[in-house]
Amino acid sequence: MQKRHIAIFPIILTIAIIGYKYFTAETVINPETGRSARVALSTQEETVLGLQSYQEVLSQSDVVESGAQVEQVRRVARRLAEATGAGGQGFKWEVAVVSSSEVNAFCLPGGKIVVYTGILPVTETDAGLAAVMGHEMAHATAHHGAQRLLKDDLLQTALSGAQQSVAELDPDKQRAVLAALGAGAKFGLMLPFSRDHETEADEMGVIYMARAGYDPRESVKFWQRMSGSGGGQPPEFMSTHPSHGSRIQRLTQIMPKALAEYEKSEKAQED
Repeated sequence: MQKRHIAIFPIILTIAIIGYKYFTAETVINPETGRSARVALSTQEETVLGLQSYQEVLSQSDVVESGAQVEQVRRVARRLAEATGAGGQGFKWEVAVVSSSEVNAFCLPGGKIVVYTGILPVTETDAGLAAVMGHEMAHATAHHGAQRLLKDDLLQTALSGAQQSVAELDPDKQRAVLAALGAGAKFGLMLPFSRDHETEADEMGVIYMARAGYDPRESVKFWQRMSGSGGGQPPEFMSTHPSHGSRIQRLTQIMPKALAEYEKSEKAQED
């Protein structure tokens, strides 16, 4: 019986394709951190995609057009948009409030923000809301979505190459190898990558809120409320997000820097 081996050529070809995709991808530089990153989309492509997604979400949602909650969200959004500085340059910021029990908010590429009413009882104050919105806006200014798209594309290319390289193995061995590679990619690459983005957005967001004149210490209080609001979290290594405790610890570590920004803010005395 002929012994079946893992084919080498598909692996070599896959490495070449991944290298080409990576080194020909556009690079963005985060003005807050100085970190450079490769992205799958140009800023213009991101903006178009963000607007399309925003319009789609609103068309399928119960949008709140007026009232105290809308006024609060718009007020906080205006101040934060000014505080994004170079990162938000060229963004056409828009914000919508959606009536939903979901405890959530997000910001799409190009500056399209959606806040669900379900999160407002947890944010409690303008400063608590600024902690949430600043974090979400940081995802957009740091181009995290375009970074994830490139990472996903490279990963899928790698897994496709692996599948071709083990095509000669018997089906049971194929499944075992591919399952191990898939698990390794998920827990060793994609989830840590996502958690890194969450941490970066936390750090940028607390600077944004401080620069906008909101007490950055309220970000810690918000996550403490989230931690005590019920509902368990999966173990951190299995999650796309850091645990509430990890967020609080990191925010506490960078608080001196955020407080320095807060003290410099012209708006700090308005609160």
